Amino acid sequence: MVYEASILDNLNQFLMYTGFANVTLAHIIMIIIGLVFIYLAITKDWEPMLLIPIGFGILIGNIPLFPGLNVGVYEQGSVLNIFYGGVQQGWYPPLIFLGIGAMTDFSALISNPKLMLIGAAAQFGIFGAYTVALALGFSPSEAGAIGIIGGADGPTAIFLSGRLAPDLMGAIAVSAYSYMALVPVIQPPIMKLLTTEKERLIKMKAPRAVSPTEKRLFPIVGFLLTAFIVPSGIPLLGMLFFGNLIKESGVTKRLATTASGPLVDVVTILIGITVGASTQADKFLQWSSVKIFILGAFSFVVATFAGVLFVKFFNLFLKEGNKINPLIGNAGVSAVPDAARVSNNVGLEYDKTNFLLMHAMGPNVAGVIGSAVAAGILLAFLG
Repeated sequence: MVYEASILDNLNQFLMYTGFANVTLAHIIMIIIGLVFIYLAITKDWEPMLLIPIGFGILIGNIPLFPGLNVGVYEQGSVLNIFYGGVQQGWYPPLIFLGIGAMTDFSALISNPKLMLIGAAAQFGIFGAYTVALALGFSPSEAGAIGIIGGADGPTAIFLSGRLAPDLMGAIAVSAYSYMALVPVIQPPIMKLLTTEKERLIKMKAPRAVSPTEKRLFPIVGFLLTAFIVPSGIPLLGMLFFGNLIKESGVTKRLATTASGPLVDVVTILIGITVGASTQADKFLQWSSVKIFILGAFSFVVATFAGVLFVKFFNLFLKEGNKINPLIGNAGVSAVPDAARVSNNVGLEYDKTNFLLMHAMGPNVAGVIGSAVAAGILLAFLG
């Protein structure tokens, strides 16, 4: 009898440590959200490189745990907590920017510098959402971290929220990456609403050829200008332009290949898994998270509106033959190259010969720089 009682005690103790004994409705809701992310990535091909790691990370973070197991992302010293340190301390985002720089061709922007203004205009979404977030009761630091979602730049959102609003980082990061994935869904209706058929048919001049010297000088000059203006953005801007320099120098192909391939892939996996795991039900399922997602959508919509409307306004001062197709205004957000692809696809709906991809890449890469500069400005004032 004593032996049987001991077995029952051990069995009860084992059951206490299982997820089944500790599961709540909140855990189930979050697991469903994680499964939806994975489903959308696989079936709809919506940012699978991001949504699959984040979705699986949500599953990992919402397995009900018995207190004291020391395996959760918020438990000091656990493996997940060590990985999460790269998010909390902000060294994953600069590594992502290094890879982006090594993958990006800035030729479209160099050949037509005025396209940079479109990338700047799209940042209005960030500051618009900041103002609304303040009105909804968020602190200035929290409002700044939420506003950056409008840049459609997940690494920048993580970098800024980790410094300004660590407690909201999970919701902000998931919101930013979600809207990056939804670029092909959200932007086309806005672009069509704001433009006339005549404007959609505007054909832009082919970009001029850019010399290797210009490509090599651009990251150096670009970094010096932006870093002197916004020194607080150096971690992101420095790595972005350095990545582009090793790509364009022509003598560091191994470094460029590593930065744009294996390095960025590994960091993407780690950032996706840990950001997803940080969305534990008790921390994520709060009213503040709902407000963040609403504000993120508002910020992203305003950024798209601002980009398209700015092009329409800018065209008033350009001669016939030099006008810009307003459909590339949406590309001012930094979702590279998805926003540029949307510009191209919408343009092709109205003229099968009007290829806007190369033109749209100009404001698109300008948006990457713009969001990093905006993050630096917010960090300087609020950090």
